Amino acid sequence: MLQGLRTAIYFVPDVAQGRDWYARTLGVQPYFDEPFYVGFNVGGFELGLHPGAPETGHQGGVEVYWGVAEIQAGLDHFLAAGASKLQEIQDVGGGIKVVQVLDPFGNRFGLIENPHFGK
Repeated sequence: MLQGLRTAIYFVPDVAQGRDWYARTLGVQPYFDEPFYVGFNVGGFELGLHPGAPETGHQGGVEVYWGVAEIQAGLDHFLAAGASKLQEIQDVGGGIKVVQVLDPFGNRFGLIENPHFGK
């Protein structure tokens, strides 16, 4: 079912500054670059930058997403296993879809369908 760890999202107060710093530091340019999200392909994994501010509930920190071939099937699988849905499936652009569930122990568990990464 899971295709492996795909994405780690870092919350930054200014996405443009974060993009520039990570591009210099990682030595790669982003493959997805929008004001609401920047994604870098680093060795087959995604390092994402998302605006972090008090209104989003995030200041710093990281969220991780596990790859699935089909987001609805992945969500259904986790819900059937006893997870709780934290949000609806979101199409975040570029054919990429994400959703988060809460496992029975209170941990956030992210799923991502990203056609830009292999299986």
